[in-house]
Amino acid sequence: MTVTVVHWGTGATGALALRGILSHPELELVGLYVHSAEKAGLDAAELCGLSEPTGVVATNDAAALRALGADCLSYFGPGRAPTAIGDVLPFLEAGIDVVTTSFGGLTHPPAAESVLREPAEAAALAGGASLFSTGIEPGYASDLLPLALLSACDDVHGVRIQEVADYSHYPGADALRIGFGFGEPADYPAALADPARLIGGWRGVVELVGDALGVRFDSVEATYERRSLDRDVDTAIGVVRAGTTAAVRFEVQGMVDGVPFVVLEHVNRMAADAAPDWPHARLGDRLVYRTEVTGRPGFACELAFDEPQSEFGRIATGMRAVNAIPAVVAARPGLLSATDLPVTVSRNSRPGGRPVPVRS
Repeated sequence: MTVTVVHWGTGATGALALRGILSHPELELVGLYVHSAEKAGLDAAELCGLSEPTGVVATNDAAALRALGADCLSYFGPGRAPTAIGDVLPFLEAGIDVVTTSFGGLTHPPAAESVLREPAEAAALAGGASLFSTGIEPGYASDLLPLALLSACDDVHGVRIQEVADYSHYPGADALRIGFGFGEPADYPAALADPARLIGGWRGVVELVGDALGVRFDSVEATYERRSLDRDVDTAIGVVRAGTTAAVRFEVQGMVDGVPFVVLEHVNRMAADAAPDWPHARLGDRLVYRTEVTGRPGFACELAFDEPQSEFGRIATGMRAVNAIPAVVAARPGLLSATDLPVTVSRNSRPGGRPVPVRS
C-alpha cells in the first residue's frame, strides 16, 4: 500500500528528507510546501538535488496542500515552538498524520510543555490523526538506541547519553549562533543558555529513558557552559572570532536523591582544540553519539558516521522521521514516542552499490 505524503520545508535537513521520501518505495510525494517565493513553482527534484522531474511543484499555499487529503505531513519547518506548532495543527485536525523533527519537546509527549502538548494532542484526537516527533538527537540516538542497550542490563545505576560533535562543518547559522551562541560574546543570551529552553527541548528523552526504567525523577535540572579560543576559526557559518564562544557543553539531568540518574549531555565544538579538557569520544569528535551505562553490566556504546564531515548526520536526522511514516500512519491516534512504534528501517535497499568496508 502506497502512503501519500505532503512535505514541508527544504532547508539543510528538509531537502535531504525530501530526497528520502522520493526514494522510498512505499511513499508517494503529492505536495510540497516552501517558505520562500523564489522556491515556489520549482519541481521537488530541483530542491533536493535530483535530476528527474517529479511533477510535484512547490507552493506557498498550505491550505491547498491540506485539501489534497494526503495520509501524512512530513514537517521540517522552522521549529520555533510553540508558534510553529500552528503550522501542523490544521493538518492534524483534517485527519492527516504528522512526522517531524522540529519539536524536540514532543519526543516524549508526556514530558512536553503543556503549551506545546495540549494543542497538538487536541488537534490529533479531533482529527483521529497521529504525530511523531523524532530525529537523530533528540530522537534515535537518545531514545531508541539507549533503550535497546538497556534491554541487556540487570542492575542500572546511571545512564549518560552524549553528543560529542565538531559543528564547524554544519551550515545552520541560526541554530548555531542564536541557539548555541557560537561566534557570539560570552554574555550573549543564547537560547540554550536558558535552563528552561534546555529542559523544554531535551527533557523528553531523559524522561522517556526514566519511564522505561521505572524511575520517577525528583527533578529535572540543566547546566550550560561555554569556552572561547584565542584565535579566529573559519567555519561553515562564517568566522568564529577569537574570544567569542567556540565550545558549548550542556546537560539535562534527571535527578534521584540529589544525584543525576539519567543525563543527556552535549559537548559541541567549532574547532578540535576548543575546550580540550571536556569529554572526547573514542571514535573521534567530528560527530559521535555515545551511551554509557553504569551498572551490571556497565558498558559504553558509540555511534559514529562513516563520513563525519559530510551531510550524513542530517540524512540520519531526516530519515529517522521519514522511515517511520508507514508505521505512524498505521498507529493509534494521538501523540507518539519511540516506544509506541515498531522498529522501522530503510526500505530503499540498493544491492550492488558501495560495499560494506572490510576493517583491518
